[in-house]
This record gives sequence, structure tokens and C-alpha cells, in this order.
Amino acid sequence: MTDTLYDVVVIGGGPGGYVAAIRAAQLGLKTAVVERQAMGGVCLNVGCIPTKALLHTADLLDELREAKRFGVIVEGVSLDWEATLRQKDTVVKTMTSGVSFLMKKNKIDVVNGSARLAGRGQVAVSSPEGQYRTLTAKHIIIAVGARPREIPAIGAVFDNDRILSSTGGLNIPAVPKSLLVVGAGAIGVEFASMYRAFGAEVTLVEMLPRVVPLEDEEVSAELARALNRRGIKIFAGAKLNNLEKVDGGVIARLVDAQGTEHALTFERVLVGVGIVPNTSDIGLEEVGVALDPRGFIKVDDHMRTNVEGIYAIGDCAITTPWLAHKASAEGIVAAETIAGHHTQPLDYGKIPACTYCNPEIASVGLTEAKAREQGYDVKVGKFAFTGNGKATILGQRQGFVKIVADKQYDEVLGIHMIGPRVTELIAEGGLALSHEATAESIMRTVHAHPTLYEAIVEAAHAAAEGAAIHM
Repeated sequence: MTDTLYDVVVIGGGPGGYVAAIRAAQLGLKTAVVERQAMGGVCLNVGCIPTKALLHTADLLDELREAKRFGVIVEGVSLDWEATLRQKDTVVKTMTSGVSFLMKKNKIDVVNGSARLAGRGQVAVSSPEGQYRTLTAKHIIIAVGARPREIPAIGAVFDNDRILSSTGGLNIPAVPKSLLVVGAGAIGVEFASMYRAFGAEVTLVEMLPRVVPLEDEEVSAELARALNRRGIKIFAGAKLNNLEKVDGGVIARLVDAQGTEHALTFERVLVGVGIVPNTSDIGLEEVGVALDPRGFIKVDDHMRTNVEGIYAIGDCAITTPWLAHKASAEGIVAAETIAGHHTQPLDYGKIPACTYCNPEIASVGLTEAKAREQGYDVKVGKFAFTGNGKATILGQRQGFVKIVADKQYDEVLGIHMIGPRVTELIAEGGLALSHEATAESIMRTVHAHPTLYEAIVEAAHAAAEGAAIHM
């Protein structure tokens, strides 16, 4: 059957899709969202939110183990894994229920089922019960997201028992005695950090020469030292040749950076090496939507595909980085473009990235190396948390703030952090870049004492004047 004519139908209810739907409804557009699973997509259900819930438990464990030096005696600290998983699930349910409430509040129709483009302005939906309906829309926003990438050639095929995806890593029945994490990007180091706190013996293997290879090199080096101190073994610049499941575990055969071959056995392996867009078999080719060779949807600065009336946002689009907050921002751009508003294209170089390992990492803008590659005459200001009063109070003094600025005009080009709560502190960095701040303007901004934020103003002092005050 054919339903009501909608101004906008959004395919996918993740952080890109549901935000696009809300913004479209706020602008007076009759809107529907098609979602085959729970609202909130990967982020709320099997990504950002449950991962960070488990990481919070890991942080609590680490703090309690260190409580004695603060004068707090805690005896018999242990992990109740079942309770940990229940708490994680409670957080997820709370967040997804909140999204469902927002759909009702904004009078957005939510259609449960799998969607497929059935022609221009037509979205065919098959429900879990086998029923079919067609939604007619003036505009369609594709927000179908992506899934973890397997590597069949080396045996990295998810069974979510011995060989885990990031999704499978959230629900294993017990903390493994040993865990190999393949890929030392944000996903890999978060899971490695988490399971190390939970008591697993953890090994990280990364093909590129350093952990978190997209971050500033000094941040990568600091994280590697911190992970090593926590007992996490790292093989960077290594080649993983094969994963072989055996009774009770997995044998990983790899060649390290020095060319030495290793055959190591682990109870479980978690693979976090990228994503695959969920763009196959949803009718894109039939209506002529252009894809890149990897299956990502090509879009312009306003999230429009090459087919009139069809937009794409989030992890299924060719745009990077693949982050929930980027998808939400793209959803707003798409909705406002559809509504006829003047929209400002996103500056993808000024989107903050956060990694919630221990210690945390956060960054925005150009690394020092990238700034030099782009021809800037660079100056750098750094401040270590060892000189910060609040970090000393917290007992978390490792790490630093690094500001990369243009020497000629003093404009801040990038801010890079590793240390306590930097995933919150980076908001100031994002604001600085979006407002074209200079190192001096940050230096002249009075920061409250004692706070972790003071590390930012100290780094600005170092960049603008050549020396921090407290270092």
C-alpha cells in the first residue's frame, strides 16, 4: 500500500538519521524514519554508548585500585561481569528510549522494518512480520551507517565467539584470560584499555608504525608508553598473516617490525580495522545513486547525492571522519538544505576526535606533521599535566596538551591532548579553531584555577611566548 506523502523520509535511525529527522520536523517538514532495529543505530546500541559505559566501569576499577594513596581503604575490589553488562544494557535502554521519546515529541512517524529505494521518491519497507508498505517522499535521506570490516583472507571472520567484532566484544560471557586486539586505532585501543583494566592479558597488533596512527606523533608515543606501563604488549609495524581457531582459542601468526615471526595463542581475538558501508541491496544502483569503489555514497557539500531529492549522511557517505557527532552535524545540514535554508558546509578538518582509552586522547585540527606538509611555518606550544594542580589532585599527571600554530599569523591550526578528561577539554579546542583563535587570544583568556583547562592556556603561553608559566 502507499502511505501519506512525506516531505522527508529518513532511512536509518542512528545519530545521523534521527537528528536529521528531528531537525526536519522542527522546520515544519512532515517526516518519517525507517529503522529495522532499535532507534539510535550503531552508536547508541552497539557502539559509542555501550563501549563508553564499559570504559567507565574500567576507569572505576582503576581508581579503586589506586584509592589507598588518597587515604581511602577499599578491600576486596573485584569485577562483577554480569552486573557490568547489566549496567551497560541499562544505559543503552535509557538512551534509546530517549530517542523514541524525541520522535513522538516531534511528531515523527517511526516505521519499523528494512527499507529499499523503489524508485524516485519511493521507499519500500518490509516489516519483521513480513508485511510490506511503500512510503512516498519528496526527499529521502539515506543514513544506513556501516558495520565492522572482516578480513577473510587472514581468517578474520567474525563468529562472535573466538573472533570478535567491536559489537561482539560488548557481550562476551566472561572476561578472557588473553585477548589479541587487531588494529590500534580508536576502537582497538579502547577495547585494549578496557579489557586490560578488567584483568585480561592484552596484546595489540597494528600494521602501521605506531598506535593511533591518525593522531599527532607525540601523542602516539605517549600513549604507547602508557599502554606498556599498564602491561599491554604492542606489535606496531607488524603484519598479521593468519588467524586459526583451535580448541579453546585462536593462534595468531604475525611478523613483527623487525621481521621476526611469531605464533601466539589467545583465548579471543577482537578485530577493529575499519568499516563497510551498509549500502548494498537497498536499491541505490537502480535509482542511479553514485558510489565510490568501496561502496560509500558520493555526496556534495550539502549532503546531496547525484540523484535529485536523495541525500546521504554519516558512515555510509564518502565523508570522513566516521564519527557519530559528524553524522549528526551532516543530518542538520541535509535537513536545513531540504527546508530551503542557507546552510554552511561542514569543515571536516575542524571536527574533534576523541579516544576513551586510559589515558584519554582528544584532538582537533592539523597535527604538527600535517601542518608542515601543507606549507605552514609552524610553532608549537606544549604543557605537561605534571605541572597542573588539578591533575595532581586527581593523581593523573601523565600526558600533555600540544598547540600547533602558524608562526606568521599566530592562528591555531590544531590542538592535541592526551591525559585526564581530555575528551571534555577538547571542546575548547573546537571552539578555538571554529573562531580562528590565535595562541595569544587563548593565552589572554583567563582560565579558572584549579582546573584541567589551565593546561590549555599554559600550552598557549608556550606557543605564543615561547614558555609556559608553570613549566
